[in-house]
Amino acid sequence: MESRRITVLSAGLGVPSSSRLLADQLAVSAERQLAAAGYRADIEVVELRDIAVDIANNFVTGYAAPKLAGVIAGVEASDGIIAVSPVFSASYSGLFKSFIDVLDPKSLEGKAVLLGATAGTDRHQMVLDFAMRPLFTYLRTRTANTAVFAGPQDWGNNDDGGSPLSTRIDQAAGEFAGLLHGTQPRPEPAARESLPFEQLLAGISGRH
Repeated sequence: MESRRITVLSAGLGVPSSSRLLADQLAVSAERQLAAAGYRADIEVVELRDIAVDIANNFVTGYAAPKLAGVIAGVEASDGIIAVSPVFSASYSGLFKSFIDVLDPKSLEGKAVLLGATAGTDRHQMVLDFAMRPLFTYLRTRTANTAVFAGPQDWGNNDDGGSPLSTRIDQAAGEFAGLLHGTQPRPEPAARESLPFEQLLAGISGRH
């Protein structure tokens, strides 16, 4: 059975977080729909809060610590990305954007992407189309047409046992799985070379 590698990025800050909850549900639905199409999903979930310090240090030193380097390599080797961010000040979180900024922009080109966002009010649901989608369009990804926003009222069930959120999740995950059907698995990236700090610093200085 062919496999598709998916990296799930959750930028939630709490434990547990609604962003992680939404990310998990998107991943489960995508895995189920890929299986129905004859593919195995290899899924890795990344909690960005766990590498927040490494992300900040990378901006200062230009060096990715081993844990961050491993996450970056995983993203680069993925066929698809599920990206979920909480909303702060009418946009994606600073942590989410900072992680995207440490990636090589070209490494995301052509990848299938499924977007999600969570917030405490429905007033923020346009973040998906006015902030997150333009970001990934700029990075030349293939983004599922349907993105999923979840507010506080979305976590309950209807009398029939289903919920509007579940319907949106399945629709978006189905589109994401469709994007992955024709994707060729990416080869493993070459090992990253660790350079001496002096050489890294010289490289940074040479940019200015």
